[in-house]
Amino acid sequence: MSASLRQLEDSLARELGRVVIGAEAAVRALVIALVARGHVLLQGVPGLGKTLLAKALARSLAGEFKRIQGTADLMPSDIIGVNVFDEARRAFVFRPGPLFADVVLVDEINRAGPKTQSALLEAMEERQVSVERAAWELPADFLVIATQNPREFEGTYPLPESQLDRFMLRIDMGYPARAAESDILTRYGGVTSAPQAALAAVAALGRALLAEARAEVERIHVAEALNAYVLDLASASREHPRLTLGLSTRGALALLKAARIAAGLRGSDFVTPDDVKETAMWVMAHRLVLTPEAALEGASDVDVVKSLLAETPVPR
Repeated sequence: MSASLRQLEDSLARELGRVVIGAEAAVRALVIALVARGHVLLQGVPGLGKTLLAKALARSLAGEFKRIQGTADLMPSDIIGVNVFDEARRAFVFRPGPLFADVVLVDEINRAGPKTQSALLEAMEERQVSVERAAWELPADFLVIATQNPREFEGTYPLPESQLDRFMLRIDMGYPARAAESDILTRYGGVTSAPQAALAAVAALGRALLAEARAEVERIHVAEALNAYVLDLASASREHPRLTLGLSTRGALALLKAARIAAGLRGSDFVTPDDVKETAMWVMAHRLVLTPEAALEGASDVDVVKSLLAETPVPR
């Protein structure tokens, strides 16, 4: 059971490991997002390899890759596309923007203005964009990987709750362990060596393998008690004294999907509470909004998720 799922994870870990060192924890989250067709928010301070990880993932998927750099003057038409008058046809012709790709990296998404951020909402949810009353379909495996620095405030526009809820997972990238950082210095410490050059060594994964992995997930059983456990976590977040906004229905559904895939990755044909706990931090934290009092006290969304998992009764 779940042979294709585990093969997909092993292959992706091997290919990404050619370029990015010390990101093993992020690989499983990326596999879950890929299989579930969910979008990913990479969060961390500059210089940790967020952009490099996104590029390596795009190369491994063998799809068309486009990059959008978030800036204050970026307009919706810059990413969606525009209608341009074609002299030969004597008519307006739509010229698609960088959103029309299999993998789209939105680098420093919180540097883009609210209007441009809003332009991503329809694309991420409905996999289409609307331009002058016409709807244009995006690729079937359309995937957005966005990066942001959580500690930078000058010249940034915090993502609204509706935008954050469109991301299935948020991966918090911290500083690598000393051994991993030592490997980075050894591998890329030369004058002519660079992580970007190593991208050429990344091989593409077969699309058939991804399709097989998705089919395997559909056969993984979810008991009613597990459904109830996810709903209990959602309800507890909505009533938590330190939160003004809890887990949405979209978030609860994402948590169940992520737990299902996590069960498959460990070779099981049914979901357990531990699968829910393993994926809860990736799925829940970015969707929770702290009260002003909790924020002043130094609490974080990660702290609240930990308390929710500790206080919510686990089904037997």
